[in-house]
Amino acid sequence: MNKTIINFIATIVLAYILSLFLPWWSVMTAALATALFIPLKKSAVFFVPFLAIVLFWAVYSYLMSSGNDFTLAKRIAVLLPLGGNPYVLMLVTGIVGGLAAGIAAIFGKQISLILKSK
Repeated sequence: MNKTIINFIATIVLAYILSLFLPWWSVMTAALATALFIPLKKSAVFFVPFLAIVLFWAVYSYLMSSGNDFTLAKRIAVLLPLGGNPYVLMLVTGIVGGLAAGIAAIFGKQISLILKSK
């Protein structure tokens, strides 16, 4: 398989496992670890973990919210300027997590370059 696909799947699996035990920042740890051990090139370093965590958090928040008919998501979407749409809230949630994961993956890539040069 392609390194990009392996990194994508590994990021989602590791993020899910870590999210069972750690707070929200576990996605950053997952992206950093996959960037260290499954290196990518150029902009894929940011975008692959970004898309993996956007997908993971959007699906996870949908599954969590669908159990209670999106009651809490609707109330939070009213508080934020989202027009009360819980699906937009889930997308925004995914993007925030994706940005955190993408930046952590860039940091992981930089660490791997430093360790490789020594």
